[in-house]
Amino acid sequence: MDAASYDAWYDTARGRWIGMAEFRLLSRVLQSRPGDTLLDVGCGTGWFTRRFAEEGLLASGLDPNPDWLAFAQIKGPPAIRWIVGDARALPFPDRSFDRVVSVAALCFVEDERQAVAEIVRVTRQRFAIGWLNRTSLLYRQKGRGGGSGAYRGARWHRPREVLDFFSGLRVRRLAVHSAIFLPSGNRVARAMERVLPHTLPWGGLVVISGEVG
Repeated sequence: MDAASYDAWYDTARGRWIGMAEFRLLSRVLQSRPGDTLLDVGCGTGWFTRRFAEEGLLASGLDPNPDWLAFAQIKGPPAIRWIVGDARALPFPDRSFDRVVSVAALCFVEDERQAVAEIVRVTRQRFAIGWLNRTSLLYRQKGRGGGSGAYRGARWHRPREVLDFFSGLRVRRLAVHSAIFLPSGNRVARAMERVLPHTLPWGGLVVISGEVG
């Protein structure tokens, strides 16, 4: 899938609903404020990076694909900084960003544990990392047999598995949330998303948030 097609999915009714539901959860658990510096690891076309910039954060996006970053630069406001880089060796000093986020990107990274350690290393205050959730209806629809569409080749994890990635790291107040319980995006799905508590671990995106110790 090319960058333009991927980003255009967020312009569809279902894509916009899923994207914004995930963004609202990430923004809430990050507890970000206007003026905070933020790094989006594995930003792809920068859809989430742009949303955080619209909220007044000083956003940077990092991705290993220069073609997708070139697309992101065209779409994004000039204030966003785009960096070609590897999540497993982030090119920044320790504690460089107030907030660090990653949205279903580490599912495509070899050695996710090392990527998590790097995210924690460059975080000054809070982080939120989203993974594709194996204990979700979305997995049953899109993840089986190696995945389909944008999910092809992704690794899907249970919440307890991703919590293990933080073992031995200087983090505290780890919390598990999830979003997108019914991925159809129809009226029932949207109503359920509003009423179900996001502490339930069954949404298509499972998010681990916390503070650096």
